[in-house]
Amino acid sequence: MLLLSGRAGRLSLFGAATAIGAGLSAAALAQAPAAAPPATAPAPTATAPATPPPDPVVAKVNGQPIHLSDLNQAAQALPQELRNIPPQTLFPMLLDQQIDRKALVQEARKSGLDKEPAVQRQLAVAEDATLQSALLSREVGPSVTEDAVRARYEHDMAGKAGEEEVHARHILVPTEDEAKKVIADLKKGGDFAALAKQYSKDPGAAQGGDLGWFKKDEMVPAFSAAAFALKPGEVSDKPVKTEFGWHVIKVEETRQAPPPSFEQARDALRQKMIQEGVQKAVKQARTGVAVEKFNVDGSPAAPASTGAAPAASTPAPAAPAKK
Repeated sequence: MLLLSGRAGRLSLFGAATAIGAGLSAAALAQAPAAAPPATAPAPTATAPATPPPDPVVAKVNGQPIHLSDLNQAAQALPQELRNIPPQTLFPMLLDQQIDRKALVQEARKSGLDKEPAVQRQLAVAEDATLQSALLSREVGPSVTEDAVRARYEHDMAGKAGEEEVHARHILVPTEDEAKKVIADLKKGGDFAALAKQYSKDPGAAQGGDLGWFKKDEMVPAFSAAAFALKPGEVSDKPVKTEFGWHVIKVEETRQAPPPSFEQARDALRQKMIQEGVQKAVKQARTGVAVEKFNVDGSPAAPASTGAAPAASTPAPAAPAKK
């Protein structure tokens, strides 16, 4: 990001979104002149210096205060590339930004914009979002600590067998007939890697179609189902269809992968715990809440059926057998 000088530079800070914030308190204190060192030892009756307020006022706009915490909050919305700006430089930029915002809000209220229905609806939406976020932070945040994530790891993953992995090769061709021809060549003793280099349209053809090691959920379902059904050294005896084309698959090796380390699993576990906490909070919030639903035209919606689904007049056809 190119930082511009003056007001344009300040405006470039609006609407950004990542995190900074440490060091602003120190920057604010740095604005005050340093106290001169005492020439002699302080007299016994000297009073201790006043403790600075925890959230000092750093500016006023028509009498409305701007606190240091307002700057800290604005700093938390800065993008990554602004994190290295020295606090002594960042502090006045953020302060001017807050003054600009406060002046704009005062002008909007003076013009009566806060009384307009469309603006009031937007303010209500913003208030709802803020309250929702605050509730979830209070209910979910304390339960997703580093210790809690580690305990979840120890319970769910540590010491348990990892997922099965397969080391496979494949030959990808556009049509089923081409895939069948490749299978026929292999049955005649053809070398899989050589045929992959000759026929495969996959980018890995130059490496003999080698896909390396992969887990079941790392490939499309049809491909994984075929690959994990083969034993080491076996080749699929029928072409496998996916959205990419027709595959001939050979499994080289199988193994049981080790469980992930805590560092590898931490972020996914944390996200899972947050999602579980949010679901629990939503379920609790909806308990006992009276809900009325309406159609898009405003008419009352038909109540949802709570009984068993009526029996079908004719039985549903059975799923086709796998080929």
